[in-house]
Amino acid sequence: MIALMTALNRVQILSLEHLIPIGLAFVFTVVLIRHARIISSESQQRIIHHIAIFISVTVIIFHMYNMVTTNYNLRTDLPLYLCSLLAIIIPIFTFYRKYWMFEILVFWIIAGTLQGVMTPDIAEGFPSLDYFRYWIVHLGLLTIIFYNIIVFKLKPKFNSVFKSFFALQLYVVMIIAINYLLDANYFYLNRKPESASLLDYFGDWPYYIIVAQLIIIPFFLLIYLPFYISEVRKKSLSK
Repeated sequence: MIALMTALNRVQILSLEHLIPIGLAFVFTVVLIRHARIISSESQQRIIHHIAIFISVTVIIFHMYNMVTTNYNLRTDLPLYLCSLLAIIIPIFTFYRKYWMFEILVFWIIAGTLQGVMTPDIAEGFPSLDYFRYWIVHLGLLTIIFYNIIVFKLKPKFNSVFKSFFALQLYVVMIIAINYLLDANYFYLNRKPESASLLDYFGDWPYYIIVAQLIIIPFFLLIYLPFYISEVRKKSLSK
C-alpha cells in the first residue's frame, strides 16, 4: 500500500514515469511511420484516424468517469485546456484532412504539447488513470502531427504562423469568457500551474501572460524554421 501511494505522487521531471512514456511513444511513432510507407494511402489515413479516435475517446471516458466517481468541478475539470480540447477534436482533422486545419494545429500541437511533455503537470503518477490520459493525449497528438508531416508530406507556409497565432487569440478570448463565468483558471490565464513550467521564468501574473503572448510568434517561427530550410534546400537541389 505504501509503495502504491508513493507511485501515485506527482510526476517528477526526468523520473522514469516521465522518460519511459516518451521513449515508448518515440518507438511507436517511428514504427508507425515506417509501416505507413508500405501500405495504401487509404490505409494510411484509416490508421491515423483510428489513433485520433482512440485519443479522443480516452479523454471523453476520463471525464465521464470522473463525473460519476468524483466531485467533478466545472471550475477545474472541464477539458478546456488546449491539449485536452485538441485531443477531443483531433478526429475531425484526421477525417477531413483540411490543410487550413493543419496550418493551425501544427503550431498549437508542437508548441503546446512539447511544453507539456518536457514539464509534465500530473498530480498522480503511474498507474493512475490521469497518468495514462495525460501521456496518451500529449504524446498521441505529437504522433499524429508528425505522421501527417512525414507520411502525408504536409508542410506549413510562412503565413501559417500568423493564421495559427490569430486562431489562438480566438481560443484565448473564449477561455477568458469561460474563466470569468466560472471563476476558473483554464489555460492558466489567472495563475500559473502548480508544477514547474516555462511560465515560471516569465514573472508573476499578469506579466507571464504578456511575455507568453510576445514570444508566441517567435516560437512559432522557430517551429517553422526547419520547414523553411527544407524548402530552400529542395529548391536549390532542383536548380
